[in-house]
Amino acid sequence: MDSYEYTELLKKLAIKIDNIAQIIKPDSIKSRLKEIEGLEQNPDFWTDTKKAAIISKEKTTANSILIRYEKAKIALEDTNDIYEMAVEESDEETIFETVSEASGLETLVSELEVAMMLSGADDSNNAIVSIHPGAGGTESQDWASMLYRMYLRWAERHGFKVETLDFQEGDEAGLKDVSFVIRGINAYGYLKVENGIHRLVRISPFDSNAKRHTSFSSVMVSPEVDDDIDITIEDKDIRIDTYRASGAGGQHVNKTDSAIRITHIETGVVVQCQNDRSQHKNKSNALKMLKSRLYELELERQHAEKEGIEKSEIGWGHQIRSYVMAPYQQVKDTRSNIPYSNVSGILDGDISKLLEGVLISQQSK
Repeated sequence: MDSYEYTELLKKLAIKIDNIAQIIKPDSIKSRLKEIEGLEQNPDFWTDTKKAAIISKEKTTANSILIRYEKAKIALEDTNDIYEMAVEESDEETIFETVSEASGLETLVSELEVAMMLSGADDSNNAIVSIHPGAGGTESQDWASMLYRMYLRWAERHGFKVETLDFQEGDEAGLKDVSFVIRGINAYGYLKVENGIHRLVRISPFDSNAKRHTSFSSVMVSPEVDDDIDITIEDKDIRIDTYRASGAGGQHVNKTDSAIRITHIETGVVVQCQNDRSQHKNKSNALKMLKSRLYELELERQHAEKEGIEKSEIGWGHQIRSYVMAPYQQVKDTRSNIPYSNVSGILDGDISKLLEGVLISQQSK
């Protein structure tokens, strides 16, 4: 990058910072944070636990955005001052060092853009993720397990906690079905863009003729709903089936009907949970999954009405991303249209840049 390109980059980043400031209004955020601190000093504030939790969540989100904004703004101002001084003094060494740090500066601003986009009502929530293999038997079941590992590794990289709610092993390899919760700040905000069909193209390890195969798996992501979300599920609205848990788990798990499957009659949504030995706990977790799924469907319905989109266009049945391992190496999302060559790294959980690319592309539409 030469001096002209670097100067243009600094101008572009400065414009982005100014635009972001107009949207988030940092002075208003500071004023609101002071107001919340005043509320927290009042002993009566904590008597209403639900209201206190909502305001505390607001405080955490607002503070996170403010910190990122100030960090990016100060870094850009300091870099600009140092660069201008170095140019005036013809300090080539400092100019080189400053220009070489351009990517770090761009990353700070990009992280700020993403943080701003993850300020929705549900974005900070935990994420409930379900993965279902498509047609294709062992191939698709193995692909589903690869996606499962990808999300587990992503969660591990971010220090998030994962709780498996339901896991059914494949007949020969992979899995037939898995549902799990990823707990961490903005887990849903990031992973909501994963809703849809994921396509894999590779030389099959299960084909003795080493032919190329295409496999599909669907991923569904819902925000783990808070208790203050008003979703009523009556007994007449659902059908509950119990069955014997499959897979590893000891003699008790395999010999009692502790697993729960709940079908929501009106929508046809089906959830199941078999992770715990207690049928009562499995039922409680399955109901939470159902509430989250119904809440996600309602959000989709409202979005469809607002944008004038037909329901079929926003359903699960559309391909959002292709992972190609043969004849070339590439991961490409249909929404951001950005190609990535680091397929092995992405499948090992290095997906944050990919997710951010989709979030930014959706924001610009």
